[in-house]
Amino acid sequence: MRVIGLDIGSRTVKRVTVDGGEVIEHRVVPNQHNPLTVCDDLLSGQRFDRVVATGYGRHLFAEHRQAENLTEIRAVALGVRHVHPAARTLLDIGGQDTKVVSLDSLGSVVKFEMNDRCAAGTGRFLEVMATALSYPLADFVQAGRAARKSQSINSMCTVFAESEVISATARGADRAELARGLHDAVVRRAAAMLQRLPLEDQIVFCGGGALNACLRELIAEALGRKVQVPPEPQIVAALGAALSVNSKQNSSSD
Repeated sequence: MRVIGLDIGSRTVKRVTVDGGEVIEHRVVPNQHNPLTVCDDLLSGQRFDRVVATGYGRHLFAEHRQAENLTEIRAVALGVRHVHPAARTLLDIGGQDTKVVSLDSLGSVVKFEMNDRCAAGTGRFLEVMATALSYPLADFVQAGRAARKSQSINSMCTVFAESEVISATARGADRAELARGLHDAVVRRAAAMLQRLPLEDQIVFCGGGALNACLRELIAEALGRKVQVPPEPQIVAALGAALSVNSKQNSSSD
C-alpha cells in the first residue's frame, strides 16, 4: 500500500511517501496563507492509496479533503522509532512549537509536553532574532557557535526579546554574543521541558530546529548526554503519519 504522510506545520509542509513500509520520496515546501492549496499542490500528480495528515493544519485538511489525521505526538513517536528504534526521549523544535516526548521500551508514549502558546523558544523565535541582529539565518547560527561568551537575554517573549536585542546592539553589545545568548535561551527552555519527563538516554532531536547546529551542540551540552539527530529531521512527523496506516493494520492483526 502506498501512503502519503503530510505534516502541515506553521512554517513548512512536509510530504513523505511510504510504500510497503519503505520511504519512497519526501519533499519540504514553505507553507502559505492557504495550507489547503499547498497540500493540493504537493499531492497533484502523486500516486497513493491513502493520505494521513498531522501537524497544526491536520484538522483543516481532514475536514475538507476527507483524509485521515493523526496527532503530532503520535506521528513524531512513530517516525522517530522508525529511524531510531531504540529512541526513548524525543525533542521536536518546530517553527511555532516545541514538543518533548518520553517513550517506553515498546515505543508507546509515556508522557509528553508541548509549548504551543506562543513562538517563544521555537524556530520562528530564532528567525525573528536573526533579523533583529541583521544576520541571515545561517550566519546567525554560525555566529552563535563561534562566540566565546554568551550575552544573556531576559525575555523569551518574541516581541520583548526583539526590543531587548535592538536596545543591546544600540549600546554596542557584541552581535555574536547576543546570537549565542538567544540560542542559550531556547536551549534552557527545551532542557527544562525535558527534565520534567522521565529522561532516558537514546535522546533524539528532530523537527526543523534540529537543522540548527548551534542548538544541537548546546542541547547535548546542557543535558550532558549524547543527542542523536535523524538524517532528515524535518520529515519525521510526516514519516510517522504515513507509517501509522501500517501500524494500525499490524495492531488489528495481533
